[in-house]
Amino acid sequence: MIRRMIPNVLGGGLVGLMLMAITANVSAQDTEQAAQALETEALTTLREARQTAEARDRQRLTDLVEDSDALDAALTQAQAELSEQQQRREVLEARRQELKSALDELNAQRNAEGSDLDGVFSTVVGESGELRDELGHSWLTLGQEGALPARLDNDDILTVQQIESVADSLMQLTTATARVERLEAPVAGSDGVVEQQTVIRVGDMLAFSQGKLLERVGEDGQLAVIDHTPSEVSKTLTDFADGNGVVVPVDPADGRVLEALGQQPTLWERFQQGGAVGWVIVALGAVGLLIAVIQYFYLARVSITLRRQMANIDELRNDNPLGRVLQRFNALGEGHVPEALEARLDEAMLAEQPRIERGQALVKMVAAVAPLLGLLGTVTGMIVTFQSITVFGTGDPQLMAGGISQALVTTVLGLIVAVPLLFAHTALSSRSRSLIGTMEGRASAVLADRLEQDRLARQNRETAGNASHDALA
Repeated sequence: MIRRMIPNVLGGGLVGLMLMAITANVSAQDTEQAAQALETEALTTLREARQTAEARDRQRLTDLVEDSDALDAALTQAQAELSEQQQRREVLEARRQELKSALDELNAQRNAEGSDLDGVFSTVVGESGELRDELGHSWLTLGQEGALPARLDNDDILTVQQIESVADSLMQLTTATARVERLEAPVAGSDGVVEQQTVIRVGDMLAFSQGKLLERVGEDGQLAVIDHTPSEVSKTLTDFADGNGVVVPVDPADGRVLEALGQQPTLWERFQQGGAVGWVIVALGAVGLLIAVIQYFYLARVSITLRRQMANIDELRNDNPLGRVLQRFNALGEGHVPEALEARLDEAMLAEQPRIERGQALVKMVAAVAPLLGLLGTVTGMIVTFQSITVFGTGDPQLMAGGISQALVTTVLGLIVAVPLLFAHTALSSRSRSLIGTMEGRASAVLADRLEQDRLARQNRETAGNASHDALA
């Protein structure tokens, strides 16, 4: 049984091995074919890339050869142009030397032939230049800038036409000094805004617009309004512009007076220079003046009522001091001795006197204190001035101007306050003394009448008493 099975097993194994060998052989043949196909494809790709690179390299080589030829041609052309320009330069240099030689000969000839005129030419050139510089900001050139003589050069040969041109310019400017012209020109106001305005130029003396004096500032001679034009001058200029006047102010100092007017402070600015002391002086002056005015009107009213009372002395009134004094005096009964009546009358007079003399002492005190406060401001200003000198020296006067202004302004304010108050105090004192004298005179007359009445009454009583005594006897 076993022997039968062995041959079968071996036969089946051989068949399997043969099948496997056949399968492996087929698989190897397929793999080899695929590899050969890939190798062929790779070779083809590499061959095409090599051909493409070779074609590109050949093209680059061709381009480089062409560029080299073009550069060689350009270099040859540039060298030819350089040679041509060098030849031209040599020709021009030779021409320049010829012209220079000719110029030197002409200059030598001019110097030889015109040596006598060099002084004249130099004088004309110098004078015309100085005149042009001086007239640059003159009023004569306002509106006719082309009238200035042309600036001449010392290296030029003056011609008759140039000399005549200078003479014509001078004649034109000389004629303009006698004319009054009205023209339109840009004017810078005090706020810096430039506006087109009507300007009136009076010869070479001044120019004004809208009643305000003008000045020329800057390198271009721009017209500008002077900061402060006095009211009298402004009115005169306005009348002249309107044709109502023939007078204009003249600045004989060549603009320095106008400059001084421009720097002159106004009344308010001058007052502010007084500082705190100036304010105190003015405040005291205002108080004293107010008291003096009030007291003056009071005395005027008392004077009116007093005259009315004296016109009707029998009807006493309370609206005047004399009436009040006499009412108190009449209220005294009979039987007083003369000394007592006189003392009562003086008492009533003294009671009314303070009202009449009210405020005079204060006015007098303010009038006396104001100059002292001005002196205080003077001392304070001088202290400030000396401090400025100590710190900055005396090189710049403007640094000392503040203290000096305070010193002077406070003194002026003190005197301005004191003088009117002294006159006011004198007037009030005179008026009050006059009223008191009138009252005393009238009161004395009333006292005399009262004493005379008392004496007569006493005599009558004595006479009556003697008569009755004699009758009884």
